[in-house]
Amino acid sequence: MSSRPFTITAAAAVEALVAAAAGAGGVYVLIGTLLGQADDAESAVPLAVLALGAAAAIGYAAWGLFRLRDWARSPVVVTQLFVLVIAYYMATSGQYAACAALVALAAAGLAAVLAPATTAVLFPADDASGSRGRT
Repeated sequence: MSSRPFTITAAAAVEALVAAAAGAGGVYVLIGTLLGQADDAESAVPLAVLALGAAAAIGYAAWGLFRLRDWARSPVVVTQLFVLVIAYYMATSGQYAACAALVALAAAGLAAVLAPATTAVLFPADDASGSRGRT
């Protein structure tokens, strides 16, 4: 097994942070709904379930990347692109500090997961049998 470069650990940590934020948002909406603070409980409950499901999927991608699974790179990249979309909408609503934090987070995650060291470990050169690295 190859040694894990810092870039993979950093990318997995950023992805885990995004998963934690999505999970916290889902729990926040769910608790608010259960306490009767939601304006529309019929919309809030599915939103909370969706956020918790997304947190689980994002967390699984972070775990896969940390375990050096090559399949995890694509979901991590897509997650960071979605974080950039959220940052855009934060900027359009005047929440510039949140936008800057999200852009920095997504840039760090993308830089780490697309770094040459990450690519070298996740996608080693083809061996003599013609098969690719880990599945």
